[in-house]
Order: sequence, then C-alpha cells, then structure tokens
Amino acid sequence: MPGMSQPHRRPRVGHIEYLNCVPIYWGLMRSGALLDVELTRASPVALNDALVAGELDIAPISLVEYLRHADDLLLLPGVAVGSDGPVLSVNVVHERPLADLDGGRIALGSSSRTGVLLAQMLLTERLGLTCEFFRAEPDVPRMLEKADAAVVIGDVALRAMYEAPKRGLTVTDLGAGWRDWTGMPMVFAVWAVRREFAEAHPGQVKEVHEAFLRSVRLCLDELDVVAEATSRWEPFDAATLAGYFRSLDFSLGERQLAGLRVFAEKAARRGEVPALPTDGPALFAV
Repeated sequence: MPGMSQPHRRPRVGHIEYLNCVPIYWGLMRSGALLDVELTRASPVALNDALVAGELDIAPISLVEYLRHADDLLLLPGVAVGSDGPVLSVNVVHERPLADLDGGRIALGSSSRTGVLLAQMLLTERLGLTCEFFRAEPDVPRMLEKADAAVVIGDVALRAMYEAPKRGLTVTDLGAGWRDWTGMPMVFAVWAVRREFAEAHPGQVKEVHEAFLRSVRLCLDELDVVAEATSRWEPFDAATLAGYFRSLDFSLGERQLAGLRVFAEKAARRGEVPALPTDGPALFAV
C-alpha cells in the first residue's frame, strides 16, 4: 500500500521478573526503549530456556547456563546482575551453623542455577562438608521440613533475609560468602545475545545494548525513586528496597569478568560446565 513499508521485526528481548531487575526495567521505561523491543517478562529459568532455544534474541541468562551454552552466545559488555559483597537475595537458610551441617541434607531451590552451584561450592570446597543435595520448590518452610538448610534466590530469598531471624533461623548471604572466599565480585546473571542474531543484525544488537547501558545509568541515578514506586506493590518498604537495590552490582567490567572467570574455572573443575577458552568469555563487539 502507498505510504507503508515492510516493518522490521523488533528484537525479542527477555526481562527477569524478580525485584533485582526492577531498576533496569525502570530505566528502559524511562528511556522509551521498551517501544523498540518485543519484551518477554519471565522467571530466570524460563528466560534461560527461551534464549538457549532461540525463542529470544537477547536476554539475561544465569551465569551457569551461559557457561553451558557459551558457543552459541555473546555477552553484552557492561551489564549484569551481581554483587561485590552481600547480595541479600541469594541465600542459605539454616537453623544450625553451616559448619555443623556435615552429613546433612541441603534443599536447592529449583528456580536457581548459579546460586545453588555457588552454595555447593562454598559448602563442599570452602567448608569441606559432605552433604546430600536435592532439588525442591523454593518454599523455605517446606524445604526445611525435609532438609537441614535451604538455598533460595530472588524475592523468596529476600523475604527470608528479613523473616527467618524471627523464626530462629540464620541466613547466610552467598554473595558475601563468595567475596570472603575469593576476594572477587560474584556475577549471577549476564546479558547475552545469540551469535547468529548478532551476526545478522549487529545494528539492532548495538541499539539494545546501548539501551541497557542507558537504563543502568538512569536507574542508578534514581534508585530512591525506583524504590519508592516499587514499594507500593511489594511487601517491602522503600528503605528496604533502596538498600537492596544498592547492594546489587549491575556492571560487567574487568573486575566482574575476573570474578566470572574464577567461578567458571571452579564450575568446570566440578564438571558442571565446559571450560572457558583462555580468551573467554566472548563479548559482543561494540
């Protein structure tokens, strides 16, 4: 028809529906970038599967799943979800001290890939424990009916951080545990693009990447506003959310990449992921 042209398909982009990515979503909304993408909001596990299956072009993906599928993916530099110390939302919840859990049963939340592997590393390698690990739905009270400790992430873990002490339980922050063990920041999720999409549409990938970088800058400038707005719909007050958002590290620079490589090496030694190439990880060229 006159005056009409064949539309280009918007990039299919994933977004984690947990609180830890609300600041990035806020930035995308404020910048107007949401108009330029086909956004899918879902759990980390669902986004992992969709990106690996080619149902999404660009998405956050748990570090473990990225490492398992690195041949098909390129990292977007500069943006991630991690921490350089306490993260508040990747936790082990337990009644007895961790050092007393040798021979115990540890429930691993089924919504987690990287957090549960990090917990296994810390318990077995750093503390030298022998434990029975099993998967369970991420419901702390039910997990602890069958286990001596529960590993949970996301909003469930954040609630546990504040509620568990009232029940006589202890919460061990795995971001802090990693930092104490290695001295490095921990990267829990990265943003990745499928290699074939990046090769076919480098301009679109560059635009989406720049939108995420702008989003991170915007949200960091407005974290108190983001927290206040988010608190209207969540069981946490604005001060709690602001503190949580500030505990998160949304960057992926040289220090974060160094921490990523340390985790990747440990995971490969355990047979959980293929070894990264010596020059890895592969980044999208900006």
